[in-house]
Formats: sequence, C-alpha cells, structure tokens
Amino acid sequence: MSKPKKQKFEVKQNETIDQCLDRMKAEGYLPVRRMEEPVFQEVTRNGGIDVEPCGRKIVFEGILQ
Repeated sequence: MSKPKKQKFEVKQNETIDQCLDRMKAEGYLPVRRMEEPVFQEVTRNGGIDVEPCGRKIVFEGILQ
C-alpha cells in the first residue's frame, strides 16, 4: 500500500518540535501547516468549577515529498 498524500503529526508529550519535524522528514513528509490548540482542565474551587488552561496541543500537517 502507498502512503497517504497528507498526514497529521502530533508533538508527543516528551518530544520537542524539532524531534517531531525530524520524524516527519524520516517518513518522507514536508510540513505545510502548524495547528495549535489550548488544552483545558476543570478545577473545583470554592464550590464552583473553573476551567483553566493546562497546556497546548501542537499538530503539524505534512504532505508527501
């Protein structure tokens, strides 16, 4: 089977952006788009629920070279 023309690569928890880009390159993909989303968590304070940012999720979209 052939590789898909487009693929998404997520930066893993203990991985740097450079390591993710190297992984993309090793698989034969060229980054064309970077998407970044905040990650939230619910925290209970004073009897109420607050939503706080606790990180971010970075995803690169790559095309086959």
